[in-house]
Amino acid sequence: MAEPRGHLPEEMLALIFCHLPLRDRATAAQVCRAWAAAAACSTVWHDTKVSCDSEWEGMLPPCLSACLDHVHNLHLEFEPAKKPSRQAATKLLKALAGRGPGLQSLLLECSGEKPLFDSGRDVLGAVHAICQTAGGLRHLDLRRLPFMLDDALVLQVAHGCPQLRSLFLNNCTLVGSVGPDSVLELLVACRSLRVLGLHLASLSHAALGVLAAQDRAPLDLLVLRCASPEDTRAPELPDQAWAVLRRRHPGLAVELELETALCTHTVRRVLQPSVPVAALRLNLSGDTAGPVHFAARHYAANLRELEVHAAASAELDAALEALAARCPALREVHCFCVVRPAVRSAFLAHCPRLRSYTLKLTRERHPWRPTLVA
Repeated sequence: MAEPRGHLPEEMLALIFCHLPLRDRATAAQVCRAWAAAAACSTVWHDTKVSCDSEWEGMLPPCLSACLDHVHNLHLEFEPAKKPSRQAATKLLKALAGRGPGLQSLLLECSGEKPLFDSGRDVLGAVHAICQTAGGLRHLDLRRLPFMLDDALVLQVAHGCPQLRSLFLNNCTLVGSVGPDSVLELLVACRSLRVLGLHLASLSHAALGVLAAQDRAPLDLLVLRCASPEDTRAPELPDQAWAVLRRRHPGLAVELELETALCTHTVRRVLQPSVPVAALRLNLSGDTAGPVHFAARHYAANLRELEVHAAASAELDAALEALAARCPALREVHCFCVVRPAVRSAFLAHCPRLRSYTLKLTRERHPWRPTLVA
């Protein structure tokens, strides 16, 4: 659909350019003045993904620098083990921090090899600077960072981002260094928070009480990762506190991820009956059949997703069959061990909303791919 002079309108060009990777946007901007104007349009840059691995080298900083004011939602990917990639990510984040309050969403994602233990200080320092200036930040996702997060960052988010709607701190570090006091201060300051991801040790009974306050926005999702030594020593969160939170936020969904660091006693302490568990991921070194039986008894009304990493056993098969019979709303089940045919038949018979499953009857080469239900 060309105009009389053979040119597409700027609005249409902008809609096209917003789907291009950054390298191609830069190339398009060099075609002519009309394309350069369209490539610099705010529509193109509102939602931006930057890969500091493949796209940055040689030509991106000048191109991106001119459009930083238009970037509201940024997905930044880099390789922390590679110094140039990490430096590029840090440079971009610091440049954004100097542009004021326009950024609304920031998602950081690491790829490549696992970095050195202390290699994330420069990146986290830049995130800290963004939280000082981006007063309109609504979404911050750090769960794909392998770096150890700390209380100072959480407190800066609390003081600098009062409009925050979602925050994910449940990254894959083996050391949990975000204490419950800083999270409590965050919850008091950010009363519009609706989605929160944490390590278990960062949550407290007092925090559950603040989340249940009547003047808060509805809490939609709480993601808890239980994987570090600090999580095993975390105080018990009483079932009564969960019951109060559940009544205050009837639409709340909780995702629980239990990793190998947890002993059987800690697992029993974490799995409280009143927790509205919608997704349960079990990767335990001890008893797994017990938690599956517990989920069948107490989480049947809410459970939508189950993931199990365990050794095959008759006890686990029986627990999975019992869960299938009691959880008709289940949409996904992924078991990364061989199960008997009756297990698969039970899920297909009792779970009409099942969309995908990983239930292998014989040992296969990994990675195992899920089966989609027609």
